[in-house]
Amino acid sequence: MNDTTTGSEICLRKNTSSAGRLVGAGFATIVLAFSVCGLATWARNGYAEVVAALVGLVIGVLMLRETTFGADELWTIALDIIVVEKTRPFGQPNVRFIRREEISGTRINRDGTNPTCFRLALQLTSGERLISPPFPEVTHVRETAARIAEQLSALDIDSPVNPLDATNLEMRIGEPVRKAPGTFKRVIILIIAGLCTIFYAFKFWNGLPLATAEIIFVSIVAIIFLLSFRYAHTSVGAFWIVRHGEVRAERLTRDGKPIAETITGSDVATIGLERDSRAEEERYVVRIDLLSGQKFLSQGIGTEAETQAVSDEIARRLGIAPERVRR
Repeated sequence: MNDTTTGSEICLRKNTSSAGRLVGAGFATIVLAFSVCGLATWARNGYAEVVAALVGLVIGVLMLRETTFGADELWTIALDIIVVEKTRPFGQPNVRFIRREEISGTRINRDGTNPTCFRLALQLTSGERLISPPFPEVTHVRETAARIAEQLSALDIDSPVNPLDATNLEMRIGEPVRKAPGTFKRVIILIIAGLCTIFYAFKFWNGLPLATAEIIFVSIVAIIFLLSFRYAHTSVGAFWIVRHGEVRAERLTRDGKPIAETITGSDVATIGLERDSRAEEERYVVRIDLLSGQKFLSQGIGTEAETQAVSDEIARRLGIAPERVRR
């Protein structure tokens, strides 16, 4: 997904790579295989298993349909017209022309699940509503919105709230750190640890011996619980305020006390991206390594391309030389 500009045109593109389609199709095939096997043995299964197999079958078919026949989309926004082109792996491209007079309203939508994803929403006079592919540059959303408004003449498009926009005096990455999430994690850890000890407390109370495997298991789990409890506050992450010439990183200590540190360009050894280990989906963070050996990680931002745009803007604001930017 990227944008291409030809003259004054603005292009928004959504592409699914061949590798992505193959992975999706493979996963859908696995879901279908398990579902078919479940239905094949329906006589020995209860109603719950049959319903689960049917649901899995429907999900597998829908996934296979989307990965195999899902359309790539290209929006070309020119003067007083938008060209929407959809291309499927099997079939002819579907091209649609939307003229300025057909548009009754426009706005920029921010994805509720991904705060770094912005899309153009069109309301047509026919009552139809269209949503564009995502904006490619999360740090230039206001600029892109202004260019779209210019291309579509008198249309007013409100600039969305975007804490990562390069036009902001301060770029804000993540949410302000609070003690409450860390305290909540500690309470949950204590509850789980208490529940896990019931079985072993029962055996100890009744004088029953613990097997060697149980002793090893208890020791490992106890270490995990202790480390999780100790670092519950620091696992929340840091809140970055990026200004011209400095980055203010606010975080919590292990005791839950807020601290703030200031990073300048002369302090930085390298800046680059790192996979967000706290997120299940594919998200990235900005990593700053200082000359002192200290490492700073931002909160999760978005895809690799979106996070790279934020990293480049931070490097520009701090005046970091290109050779110190890891890609």
